[in-house]
Amino acid sequence: MNAPAPIGHNAPPDPIDEALVPFGDIISEAESWLDGQKVETEGQMKAADELIKGVKAARKAVDDARDMATKPLHEAWKGEVARWKPTQDDLDRIVKGLVAMVADFKSKLAAEKEAARKKAEAEAWEKTRAAQEAARLADETNIEATRAAAAAIAEAEEAQRLASLAANDTVKGMRTVTRYEVTDHRALLHWIAKSDRDAVTAFIDEWARKNHKDNPGADGLRVWQDKVAF
Repeated sequence: MNAPAPIGHNAPPDPIDEALVPFGDIISEAESWLDGQKVETEGQMKAADELIKGVKAARKAVDDARDMATKPLHEAWKGEVARWKPTQDDLDRIVKGLVAMVADFKSKLAAEKEAARKKAEAEAWEKTRAAQEAARLADETNIEATRAAAAAIAEAEEAQRLASLAANDTVKGMRTVTRYEVTDHRALLHWIAKSDRDAVTAFIDEWARKNHKDNPGADGLRVWQDKVAF
């Protein structure tokens, strides 16, 4: 009797393996060349160039096979993302509308609560100062004076408690945003040049990388051409 076929024997071939089939010999030869020795003759150079050409062709074949294999998955993914997007966008619109609807009132209420907090803190500070002064001046032999000092301390402690409550009484759903405006570009540039030279250097390097071909004559920039292997 014939032995049973192993599980997966009828599975389709791996597209990666299929793409590499025509290039098996050249890849093996290229690997054998990579033994730590560098090219020293023109003949070796030409042979290496043929290997480079062949391995690049193998890479292109693998890229093409990958695209063939992944395109249906990518299209399915894009379709599924598109199916969810209208609902997500609509929910975002609803949230945005609700936030806009309460924004003015929240800003007004937040300003009122901030004013109340500052007032409570000022009263707590003043009552604490007065209590400390009363305690300092109270004569322990004068019961009315010590009672008054104790009452002032209790009042100061209550004022501090109320100030703490006011500090915690904030409007929910608001966040602190730091805004800015450049009022003088030249002045800011000079300040950055003095205070953060690395930032200026990074900007200049990036500008040169993007624009050196179109501006080879720019002051402080040297542009030249060179030959490199590829």
